[in-house]
Amino acid sequence: MLKIDGSFGEGGGQILRSAISLSVLLKKPVEIFNIRSKRPNPGLRPQHIHSVRALTRIFNAKVENLSIGNKSIKFIPNTHNNDLDISDIDIDIGTAGSISMILQTIIPPVSLSKKKMKIKIIGGTDVMASPTIDYMKYVVSEMYKSIGINFTIDTARRGYYPKGGGIVYVEISPCNNLGLINLIKPRTGEPRIVGVCSRLPRNVLDRQVSTALLYLEKNGYRCNHYIASVENSLSPGSSLLVYTKSDIGQYIGGDAVGQKNKTAEEVGKEAVSKFLSNYNKKVPIDHYLADMIVIPACLAKGNSKFMTGRITEHLKTNLYIVSKMMDCKYSITPIKENYIVNIDGITDFCI
Repeated sequence: MLKIDGSFGEGGGQILRSAISLSVLLKKPVEIFNIRSKRPNPGLRPQHIHSVRALTRIFNAKVENLSIGNKSIKFIPNTHNNDLDISDIDIDIGTAGSISMILQTIIPPVSLSKKKMKIKIIGGTDVMASPTIDYMKYVVSEMYKSIGINFTIDTARRGYYPKGGGIVYVEISPCNNLGLINLIKPRTGEPRIVGVCSRLPRNVLDRQVSTALLYLEKNGYRCNHYIASVENSLSPGSSLLVYTKSDIGQYIGGDAVGQKNKTAEEVGKEAVSKFLSNYNKKVPIDHYLADMIVIPACLAKGNSKFMTGRITEHLKTNLYIVSKMMDCKYSITPIKENYIVNIDGITDFCI
């Protein structure tokens, strides 16, 4: 059984999510210890429990020590292809735990298993320290679609801290041909905005969006397409996403979540600042997305490469995990103020 130290790098939940996803796909049992050891509340949290439990159920795997607060688990995947039990499932996190984090764990292995699946998840759609559900819908899904991993997201109700209760329906399609990633040339797409608020005065949403529009213009960019919607939720909250919509292969997004003592103007400016930190570098993908495409890249035959403006601890962690769990070579090359990441995918992957 392969042992993986969960304290490596940023020491968060990324190691757990990536290791479990790869364990399912590669049929390699893993023991992960020191889980989230560098976080203020170390060990497994509800969203981690539900991610692992979902993959255990979908793929008839076995898991030991799966409970809140545990810092070590053993995951034993099913080695028989014919025993896959994939069906529609419901997941209720029970808190405002991140739905997006669960989707990061589930989508690649389900799609790459060449199965179709519908999932209903109840939890947090727009919470701190996690991509918003709109980032998953408008940025991650577009990038994944370009390499053959297709999924759709329908947000029926928003979920904010502290009550959560957001309802998201996700449909994952089979990936029949996993493509290589080749995103090196600088590209520029059109900035767009999606703003949402729930159980708050309408002017909060208007101020978030107008601030984002003005801040973009102040930096020399016009946004001709934006969505501003008031939606249902159990707790009051808001979020804003600034992203690119492009047919030329640019996947850039910056999001921000409203919270107590944070003004609407601060939310709008934060989202634009995150967006521009990548957009101004004229890179094809943002540094938030870079770590999410490592697993598909390492499973596609041949060389994948992409340029990003920053090498994050999450990206380095994912590269470490794939190199430890499989014979996948990678390199990071500085080029002016950006970086090119090369990943040589394995040639014998099959599920």
